[in-house]
Amino acid sequence: MKDRRIDEAVTRLRDRLRPDQISVRLAERLAYSYDATWVEGLPDIVVHAESTADVAWVLRIADEMEIPVTPRGGGTGLAGGAVPTTGGICLNLARMNRILEINPIDGIAIAQPGVTTYSLQKAAESYGLFYPPDPASLYMCTIGGNVATNAGGPCCLKYGVTRDYVLGLEIVIPGGKILRWGGRVMKDVSSYDLKQLFIGSEGTLGVITEITVRLLPKPPSIGGIAVAFEKIESACEAVTSILSNGILPLMAELMDQKTMQAVEAFHPYGLPIEAEALLLLATDGKEEAVQTDLARMIRVIDAFGGQVIRVAEDTESANQLWEPRRQVSPAIARLAPHKLSEDITVPRSQIPRMIQHIQRISRESNIPIVIYGHIGDGNLHPTLLFNRQNSEEMRRVAKAALQILQAALDLGGTLSGEHGIGILKLDLLPAAFSPAAIEKLWAIKLIFDPKNIMNPGKKLPIL
Repeated sequence: MKDRRIDEAVTRLRDRLRPDQISVRLAERLAYSYDATWVEGLPDIVVHAESTADVAWVLRIADEMEIPVTPRGGGTGLAGGAVPTTGGICLNLARMNRILEINPIDGIAIAQPGVTTYSLQKAAESYGLFYPPDPASLYMCTIGGNVATNAGGPCCLKYGVTRDYVLGLEIVIPGGKILRWGGRVMKDVSSYDLKQLFIGSEGTLGVITEITVRLLPKPPSIGGIAVAFEKIESACEAVTSILSNGILPLMAELMDQKTMQAVEAFHPYGLPIEAEALLLLATDGKEEAVQTDLARMIRVIDAFGGQVIRVAEDTESANQLWEPRRQVSPAIARLAPHKLSEDITVPRSQIPRMIQHIQRISRESNIPIVIYGHIGDGNLHPTLLFNRQNSEEMRRVAKAALQILQAALDLGGTLSGEHGIGILKLDLLPAAFSPAAIEKLWAIKLIFDPKNIMNPGKKLPIL
């Protein structure tokens, strides 16, 4: 969108921001033109905010001049949500990376949006506390991005997703107004819970500049098991049976054969690559309870033909057991020039049927698809492998991706469990929501952002 507005905006931004906080150089703009997908969009300006006041100044200028703003954290998004596809300003929040407070008495932490999830977890652990949400990209993703997409991770089966831990938010909306909703208390029904609107809003309503989250006591012990299955359907049924028997695992993760083979080629762990599926199960609590739950899960698994290949009876060995799951994304990335990691959620009872649909779609489209994900809560990540330079293959990829998403909807599921809609899933939103519902979503959007400058073209379909 390069025009005189950009030059004028740069001049005005420099009134309050240092030169090193503003860049219009092509090399730096290119560095902020993509995320973890193949989607690209070149910003006209990159602004590195270091305070809430910086963000307010940017949004004041952007609103007055009607320049699009795309907030950005760690750039690990998988739906194109942080890609500035309409140009304008890329507002980088990575420098706002301070943990402002950890209070073990109140059981809370207050952090700026650029704090990585891993840093927050480790800081909490130094007080004997626990921040449960743990996306696979926790070493790089930021807490602000987690809130913007309502990120989950393996632990959300037992402990819930980011939304369940956010107590308060500081938010800057277009025009530069600073709003605060919630705080450091565990219960509050004083007004409408407007902070919930911003959790999962993907930067389309405003910019999150401070987050207050609740912390839990750190579990004293963790244990886990790795189980191989000859049939992937048996793995799905085993998880359903475990949950039906009153056992709530800390984690229940599925890796299909192709995923295991990719991980094993990337880093040898001794995975059972001849099996159709691998289940990674974990439990936490007091040591006696951990041992009891492991024994109960093993008994259930045995009834479904599962072969326990590894048992971890303490926290250190459990963390090692989990390492192959952490390597899935980089391992899969080596299989093809490009990949699309979908993020569907279906009722647990429908997981076997969903997997059958994915396998059929892979065969019919001749597109390799690997399957892994958080099977305990029905959140699967079927990942399509392809070469973006092959236009004919890209047409098949697009069709296959839409078929997967439609199959999830047909089974009573959703388009996204934790990655967000971004730009990649806009086409199917009309299938997931009625015209009346979409109209109301837009009405909410325009209350906070009447000029539609906040991350336009994302999250909501074009009316």
